[in-house]
Amino acid sequence: MRLLLVEDDQNIAGFIVKGFQEAGFAVDHAADGESGLSLALSVPYDAAVVDIMLPRLDGIGLLSALRQNRINTPLLVLSAKQGADERVAALQKGADDYLVKPFLFAELLARIQALLRRASGSVEPTSLRYADLTLDVLRREVRRGNQLLDLQPREYALLEYMLRHPDRILSKTMILEHIWDFHFDPQTNVVDVLVCRLRNKVDRGFPQKLIHTLRGMGYVLKADEYKD
Repeated sequence: MRLLLVEDDQNIAGFIVKGFQEAGFAVDHAADGESGLSLALSVPYDAAVVDIMLPRLDGIGLLSALRQNRINTPLLVLSAKQGADERVAALQKGADDYLVKPFLFAELLARIQALLRRASGSVEPTSLRYADLTLDVLRREVRRGNQLLDLQPREYALLEYMLRHPDRILSKTMILEHIWDFHFDPQTNVVDVLVCRLRNKVDRGFPQKLIHTLRGMGYVLKADEYKD
């Protein structure tokens, strides 16, 4: 999942970015409204978190511009203002949720996950399964058969992405955009390194290989054999 954060307070932004990255999101951060709008108009985000008090373009102006451009990304507004008028104004302009500062990150994460479920029109599964591979979304545990796999955050995020798109070829660019942020060079080899690490943990010691490389195309989670 790829998230846009528009927040000018660097301490709050760092706190939010770290939390979402640990939860498996790729996060792009903009420190002012105009930069945030530019990103939101050019990148298909799964959700956005936008502060109201922003330099260059405030959060309500950003929100209005997005909805006028028919960008329907689920959007949560952050604000230090607790008055009902501010909440009503944000919701009337097209915000999907509103959270008052200060807040617990756990609540912010839960609200974003709820927005994502609502946007998809489906109930979020508590576990993802493919062949004998299981990922428990709530406990963030991964098992191959009865064996518990110890995955690092980006390894977990990649496996979750692959489990949500089984039998589908995922290009390096697709993986890069979902696991990292827009600062990364598409020519970097971080995707190859990450896939190699994940494959060693998921497939090593098991007769059936699940993670396959398709030369010049990308990677796929598939029970059938591919010639790598």
